[in-house]
Amino acid sequence: MKVLLAKPGLDGHDVGVKVLAHALKENGFKVVYTGLRKSIEDIVERAKKENADVIGLSILSGTHQVLCERMNKVMKENKIKTPWVVGGNIPSQDVLALEKTGAKKAFPTGTQIETVVQYIKSL
Repeated sequence: MKVLLAKPGLDGHDVGVKVLAHALKENGFKVVYTGLRKSIEDIVERAKKENADVIGLSILSGTHQVLCERMNKVMKENKIKTPWVVGGNIPSQDVLALEKTGAKKAFPTGTQIETVVQYIKSL
């Protein structure tokens, strides 16, 4: 299973997503990390190119709602049905709204890495 991990927007902190990438690799996943400051369009295009099975967005900048709305729109425009998840600095009260926006799962602040790995395994 191939997971594409991405840091959309202007967020410059990527330690957490790199820890997740390492944990996913240890659990047998192929992982592609796009790097910092990618547009949603860049992320979706890369996911198509890589034939990703899952897309993971890591957002620490507080712009999670706007970026997830954009992600859902771009995914629909490109007719891509790849499941995508989002995590990072996300207040628990925003989780349901993000999932209604199109994220398969939203992981709020404080979620353990193993919880994310197990969820992606379940997909």
